[in-house]
Amino acid sequence: MMKLIKKASFVCLSFLAISCASLQGQTTWENSDGSHFQPKEFYPKFSWESTPMYYMFGDPKRVLTSKEIKFITERTEFICIEKSHGLRQLGAAELGAKHEIAAIKKVNPKIKVLFYFNSAYAWPFTSYNKNFTYKTIEQHPELKKFLILDPKTSELEQRDQTFYFDVLNPEFRDWWVATVAKGVEFSGADGAFIDQMHGFAWLRQDKSKEVQKAMGMMMAALKEKLGPQKILLGNNAHVRAAQYVFPSIDANMFEHYKTEFISKESLVKDWADMLRISQAGKMSIFRIGVEYTKTAQKNKQFYKGRSRNERFVVLAKEKVAFYHACYLIGAQPYSYFQYGWGWQLSHGSLVDFPEFQKKLGAPKGAYVRKSDKEWEFTREFEHASVWVDLEKEQAEIKWK
Repeated sequence: MMKLIKKASFVCLSFLAISCASLQGQTTWENSDGSHFQPKEFYPKFSWESTPMYYMFGDPKRVLTSKEIKFITERTEFICIEKSHGLRQLGAAELGAKHEIAAIKKVNPKIKVLFYFNSAYAWPFTSYNKNFTYKTIEQHPELKKFLILDPKTSELEQRDQTFYFDVLNPEFRDWWVATVAKGVEFSGADGAFIDQMHGFAWLRQDKSKEVQKAMGMMMAALKEKLGPQKILLGNNAHVRAAQYVFPSIDANMFEHYKTEFISKESLVKDWADMLRISQAGKMSIFRIGVEYTKTAQKNKQFYKGRSRNERFVVLAKEKVAFYHACYLIGAQPYSYFQYGWGWQLSHGSLVDFPEFQKKLGAPKGAYVRKSDKEWEFTREFEHASVWVDLEKEQAEIKWK
């Protein structure tokens, strides 16, 4: 009888283990250095079946059509709704996020969708911060005290009439944390994307360290407020107040918002950082904006005006092999790729890049560099061989 009970218990335990594995997917992944990555249960689905994609978009005029939702949800399970989405149609960005999250999850409930908020610029797009404007700010002294003043003129610091948050103000930090958490809860989001994590430290160089520490405290408070099952994604958190911010985030974006950030030296550093982030059990977003490529920067006038998006489509397709390869060379488990030329819906999110849906398969190991003095790199995947020359900006992906 005891043998039968033990056997039955073993079968039950085995069944439970298999069931858990089938529910949660693969429990551990291998990084390129052989170390193990164990995802948290609230992370999005990850697979090497094809290029893992992250989408982030907004349209200040309207919400998505059903056709657009279908297009995007067929290509990703990790999304962020950008800062002003649906503003004109619905009246506030949190309403746009709420509408889109419900529509996306109706198609696929497992897709993880993030709510956007800025930690530095007081964008007036949600109902929560609509009064951070020149027209209304003087009527709200309780909000004005959250903003940075020019020490010489006592005027509000601003860029294109957008004010700057003062992270050194503890009352602001409390308000900001409560506001972001409110937006996440109201919209039904799976977490938050936090942009501009610098705290304008360069405006207060004598207090730079205090600014970094304050940003770290604010992110830690937000993570606690959101709860253990929500994703906190920080933009360029690996460089901005990194030692204070990094412990609190679940994911980091490499934004590459300047031409020098996609230089050969910078890209190699990114690959090392992607591994370091993965070793810590955190996710990465490798975002390439082709508006910062040398071609676009040398021909800025050509990429302006009514034909801007059509011209960027052509450029993005010309450059896709190179930047796709740049991502693949350094990709780790839970590293996602984002590609386009801006943050609006019309900036690449609805363009079909067939390469991203081709069968990829898991990497067979780390990348190989031809020599320390050369800039050629290769990496093998189950269904693709990747070669890139960072100096010549050339690449080839051979699909097997």
